[in-house]
Amino acid sequence: MNKSRLLNVSKKFFGVLRNSTFAQHQESSLKSRQKELMARGLPKKKPINGVKHIVLVSSGKGGVGKSTTAVNLSIGLKLIQPEKKIGLLDADIFGPTVPLMMNLHDTPFLTDKDLMEPLVNYGVKCMSFGFLIDEDAPVIWRGLMVMQALEKLMRHVEWGDIDYLIVDTPPGTGDTHLSLVQNLPISGVVLVTSPQTAALQVTKRGAVMYNRLKIPLIGLVENMCSVVCPSCSNNIRVFGDGTRKLAEDLNIDILESFPLNSDIADGGDKGVPIVLDEGNRQSGLYRNVAQKVVEYLKDIETEQAVK
Repeated sequence: MNKSRLLNVSKKFFGVLRNSTFAQHQESSLKSRQKELMARGLPKKKPINGVKHIVLVSSGKGGVGKSTTAVNLSIGLKLIQPEKKIGLLDADIFGPTVPLMMNLHDTPFLTDKDLMEPLVNYGVKCMSFGFLIDEDAPVIWRGLMVMQALEKLMRHVEWGDIDYLIVDTPPGTGDTHLSLVQNLPISGVVLVTSPQTAALQVTKRGAVMYNRLKIPLIGLVENMCSVVCPSCSNNIRVFGDGTRKLAEDLNIDILESFPLNSDIADGGDKGVPIVLDEGNRQSGLYRNVAQKVVEYLKDIETEQAVK
């Protein structure tokens, strides 16, 4: 990572947030501004310049494979539709993992308009807060400061023309999700879960949140649903079939189910996502998810054209 460019970009956009005196004043001002906006009602949704479709990859539960899904989905979209332009936004300010999984460890350049240029790998334009801090640096910020950083990542980036922008969201149903949903036109949400009861319950809370906010659910991705027997190669389910019940309750499809697989984990750790390996069965499963997302978005476009 270029240290001098990192320092320059960080100062430009986020350096003021590291000054405690300024931060306290900024937080007070933001709270006043928030009260003023709430008195006026919810903010109007504003598209990101050049971006056609925004798809959230989300789950109320942490540790279920959202980032793995977002990374492989974005590359999968590029592989099945090479002519399309794909973007990947890492909206997890506290725990950004896109830099590792996409093997991107540099700092963005600034354009003459003071916009950050996304880093690119595997044909996908990427933006993450992880590009703007040292790899070992913790982010110890309050919610309003996080929202300001997220706004920079959304609006102060030279995305150019993007057909599909995949957004890797943090766990929970809090500020980040509300900010995304209230400020951006979201085409749909891919929910990610694992089949344990605890994970399914929290994932369902996230789904209920999106339903209340009238954001369409594209479908479910089930991770770590089984293990493959090394002797007979059969899939052995460990945690039961609760994901299917959740899909029925939400009236959505399971886009794909993925076993607990070391190749998937190794691909993320090494920055070479498994979807790139055409000879691996898991690659085909991720491309299948990408194809289903494309078909869903095409249906949306058809419905809008009819209206």
